[in-house]
Amino acid sequence: MRATHATRVLGPFGLLLLLSSPFTLFLTSGSVGLAVGKAVLGAAMLAAYVAAHHRELGRAGSRRTGRFLASTVLTTLAVLGVLVALNVLAFRKNQRWDLTRARIFSLAPQTLETLAGLKERVHVLALIPPTHPAYGDLEELFRRYHEAAPQKFDAAFVDPRREPALAAKYQLKDGQTLVVVSRGEGESAPHTTLPVPAEQELTNALLQLGAAGAQKVYFLEGHGEWPLETPHGPQGPGDGLSEFRRQLLREGYRPEPLNLLGKQEVPRDAGLLIIAGAKEDYTAPEVAALRTYLGEGGRLLYFTDVGAADGLGLLLADYGVQVDEGVAADSQFNAGNPFVLVSNFFGKHVITRPLQERAFNVQLPTARSLTLLREGFLPGVTVEPVLLTSPYAWVETRPQEDTTPSDGEKMGQLTLVAAASRDARGAQARRFDEARLVVLGESELLLDPNWGHEANRNLAMNALGWASHQVEKITLRPPDRETSTVELSDGQMRTLRFVSTDLLPLSLLGVGLAVWLSRRNR
Repeated sequence: MRATHATRVLGPFGLLLLLSSPFTLFLTSGSVGLAVGKAVLGAAMLAAYVAAHHRELGRAGSRRTGRFLASTVLTTLAVLGVLVALNVLAFRKNQRWDLTRARIFSLAPQTLETLAGLKERVHVLALIPPTHPAYGDLEELFRRYHEAAPQKFDAAFVDPRREPALAAKYQLKDGQTLVVVSRGEGESAPHTTLPVPAEQELTNALLQLGAAGAQKVYFLEGHGEWPLETPHGPQGPGDGLSEFRRQLLREGYRPEPLNLLGKQEVPRDAGLLIIAGAKEDYTAPEVAALRTYLGEGGRLLYFTDVGAADGLGLLLADYGVQVDEGVAADSQFNAGNPFVLVSNFFGKHVITRPLQERAFNVQLPTARSLTLLREGFLPGVTVEPVLLTSPYAWVETRPQEDTTPSDGEKMGQLTLVAAASRDARGAQARRFDEARLVVLGESELLLDPNWGHEANRNLAMNALGWASHQVEKITLRPPDRETSTVELSDGQMRTLRFVSTDLLPLSLLGVGLAVWLSRRNR
């Protein structure tokens, strides 16, 4: 570009900087210094242009020169108008994209389904001062809920120090915070309270408010089953189901232990029974009580382990399931050990449909496989595979001695989870219309150290949701996301906004304008 062409560019570019300086002050950065700097620079460029082309400007009255100046000014104003229009449009549309690997800025499917299923408007009142460290995160979380269900969800913040009457109403002491989630209208609207919640807690609160009544879930004990509480307490390691229990409470269930010894039947208030890792045989009266329970339309989740013998084989066979002896192994789909299976081979059952849609991998260490019987079970029973291995699996009968398939061992695609049902509407003392049974060849996925595996956790909870006839709970729950966010100060945010919405687009438009003028003057 020749020097005369360069100086011709200074005029419109300086005009562009000068006219956009109010835009910098009031919309993009709010910085007086930046706005003044742009104005001064623009004025200097205009002055340079006038100095270099004062003779042409003196002939501005001529037709050609006047037409050139008018078109240049109009082009500059048009470019500036486009820039402002694009920013206003982006601000009003407020379109966002979550490009993070773990989708940390998106709501989980369970949350979206819960919001879509709300029958009444939900109000959330956060009694938190603006200086609280979690204030910004909570505001962002509420914004996402509101955007997903603007007609059903709204939230408000109240500083408890400025509203002592509200703080007294919820018995809030100095320094404490509280989030109140209420459904419906009026003073008598049902509500629940939470500490500063994450997405999982807030969604569970919505589920609990919408539930007509919590179902009681009994965990059988007395035969070496995993305990509901971790032996070393909630903060210590151990083999227990305290995280599983906590998840049940969050989703509105009422978990309780149950020993069938000396009882004639399963309590009538049982919404569901869970057998988690029994290691000793159930007595004949206990087996009879379980058989009667299922015959009346009961619901049972059965988790077993390698080498466990609990005397429930005939009961499972009544519902078309036989637990294989040995360990399921897979030579290709594993986590580095043929006995630690990794599977994304799902049946067509509704339990695993959400996992299949998100292409989750379920991981089961030392699992037993199942055989689905074709005959010999009770009339009306339907049994389906839920989770399978790859076609390269086999049942290793001597895992301590061999890690390769041998003659006589079952080979091919094995069933790891199965679901059975039977119509119970004709039963005497009917509990539910349909008996439901889910059998899983691995109970250790329920233990506290393993409960964080997202796919396994959703598999177990979806099995529970299907067995208890709660279709809305067959979903994907909010994950425990690992965030890697960058904390920016207000000044850094203003700089970032100025560069992305002002300096960068203005520079691109200015360069385009310079190229256009240069070509126009050749």
